[in-house]
Amino acid sequence: MQLATWAHDLAESLLAESLPKRWAHSKRVYSQALTLAPALGEDAELLAAAAIAHDVGYAQAAVDTKQHMIDGARYLRDVVGADPRLCSLVAFHTSSPWEASELGLTEALAEFGPAEPDLVDAITFCDLTSSPTGALVDPGERLAEVLERYGAEHVVYRAVSAARPELLAMVDRVKQRRAEAEGWALS
Repeated sequence: MQLATWAHDLAESLLAESLPKRWAHSKRVYSQALTLAPALGEDAELLAAAAIAHDVGYAQAAVDTKQHMIDGARYLRDVVGADPRLCSLVAFHTSSPWEASELGLTEALAEFGPAEPDLVDAITFCDLTSSPTGALVDPGERLAEVLERYGAEHVVYRAVSAARPELLAMVDRVKQRRAEAEGWALS
């Protein structure tokens, strides 16, 4: 867990004091990632590291484009020299492609591609099952909360609205893979 420990320390230094709710959320996303370890094999540590660091783009030191996924990935790549796969997972998590399209940042997102679909599904599952305050939450409720928080005129609202069916499909795919790894199928 060396990579995950490094990412934890970095994310804590950027979020814990200045953005305590983001830090609480990130810690839950991390704990959700740990539950997926049996389904991920050798990529379990990479997911754990990406989970704890997925929102570092909100930290003042990282803000550039104002799209936190790209900003976090650039900070990880350019400032701390993180593993390219880690940067990619941070860049592509949750509704990032839809938000990047809304903001005209598709080329900036492409700096971190190609995305690894199974791992993007996994980090999105972890994000969408973690509330803004760090509680476990139903993914549908989490998406409804995001839409309510941002309002119809905001880019995040438009991106999440467009992405919602695919985001829920990502969650379902992860649940299925986790069930298969645990030796039972969802009915």
